[in-house]
Amino acid sequence: MKSSRSSSYRQRTSSPLWPSPPSSSLTIKLLFAFFFLAIGFGLGIIKGHHIKSSTVSRSSSSSSSSLNLPAPPVKKAKPMIEARAGFKRYMKPTDIMHGMSDGELFWKASMVPRIKKLPYHWFPKIAFLFLTKGEIPLAPLWDKFFKGHGGLYSIYVHSDPLFNGSVPIGSVFYGRRIRSKKTRWGHVNMMDAEIRLLANALLDFTNERFILLSESHIPLFNFSTVYSYLMGPTIYIESYNNMPGPTGRIHYRNKMGPVIRPEHWRKGSQWFDMDRKLALEVISDEKYYPEFRKHCKLCVAHEHYLPTMLNINRWRNVENRSLTWMNWSKNEYQPARFSGDEVTIEFLKKLRHGRSCKYNSMETRVCFLFARKFLPNCLGRLLELSPIILGFG
Repeated sequence: MKSSRSSSYRQRTSSPLWPSPPSSSLTIKLLFAFFFLAIGFGLGIIKGHHIKSSTVSRSSSSSSSSLNLPAPPVKKAKPMIEARAGFKRYMKPTDIMHGMSDGELFWKASMVPRIKKLPYHWFPKIAFLFLTKGEIPLAPLWDKFFKGHGGLYSIYVHSDPLFNGSVPIGSVFYGRRIRSKKTRWGHVNMMDAEIRLLANALLDFTNERFILLSESHIPLFNFSTVYSYLMGPTIYIESYNNMPGPTGRIHYRNKMGPVIRPEHWRKGSQWFDMDRKLALEVISDEKYYPEFRKHCKLCVAHEHYLPTMLNINRWRNVENRSLTWMNWSKNEYQPARFSGDEVTIEFLKKLRHGRSCKYNSMETRVCFLFARKFLPNCLGRLLELSPIILGFG
């Protein structure tokens, strides 16, 4: 090997300082060689980028691939019509702690533009409506759920008016508390609070879906899956015909007739998902809800009003199920609560894919997007398992 390197060196040093130009045939061969080398290099870069993009796409959409869900919109830098500052404030109010009374709020929220197309570029959003007693102890989990998806969601929190706790500035819940009133389970003021949340969310014309949650809710999938699932044509509200008993028609009041008759009466989960059309109908209802407020103050209106109203009006595009998983096996009146030592990989997998249902007329095992009731001591375990099971964090 040493003698070969010496011979090569002698050949190079003995050649003239200005070598003679190569022949024309050699020049052509060199040009062809460089040409094909450049093509091969370019194809290699394109193929490598395609493989990388496919891998990222597969890993980010694994939970929704079986549903064939569309991907959420991606904000791209492109020319668009920008709304002027005053118009933006009208379309998307930034100060949700306004001074309007309920009557003023419902009147303003009930306004519907005759021209459907907005005069500027926008993305449809989901309004997450949190009905809480006070703080949201699982907020760090929700912060991770929403991270990176700004512009595709809005948050509204209705808590006890006497609650004076603080929210970290960096949290998605910072500054999202609305003007609230006292609520009590079973009382009609609980339904008042839900309508108040809907009305505040309707003030933002870009909110298209409205999902009701509590402080003990957790998401079971990542934001992309939830967004794509909800942006279809179907809304999800549970409704069933009661049988006589402690949770049945015993709550019906005869004074509600003839506007609401016994055969109209329905019951369902409090935790709804609805579109803008139904939300507008609910906050402007001057026929059925006044009957609840007058004659049904202690009849668990938040479990009866929506199912009954939808049954009377034969509302379409409603899937008869809630998107919130709860365990009623331990108590007929209250769902079970879960502590940190009960949060396991197997348990979360069961919540995500433990039953089958219909989604857009197709069979699926993704039936619940959220679950409750999770105690505050679940937070550490949920943060630990969310990147492994839930697809975010």
